[in-house]
Amino acid sequence: MKRNLTVQLDEEVIGRAKVLAAEQGTSVSGLVAQKITELVETRDRYVKARDSALQTMAEAIDRGGRRWTRAELHDERFDRNDT
Repeated sequence: MKRNLTVQLDEEVIGRAKVLAAEQGTSVSGLVAQKITELVETRDRYVKARDSALQTMAEAIDRGGRRWTRAELHDERFDRNDT
């Protein structure tokens, strides 16, 4: 179900957005909807990837994997860059 959303923009931005929308064969509303959809989907992919990585790390620790301290990771990173 689609619903309306009111957005307030400066007149100059609205004018420029109308030109951009016309160039792309859509409306300003279509541009806004497309951009918000892209932002939400990007965030969803990030959250999914982050959650998967955290789960993988937790499972590795549960199987007796190594735990690092922040200092160890820092030292390891800079030791490698010095060589």
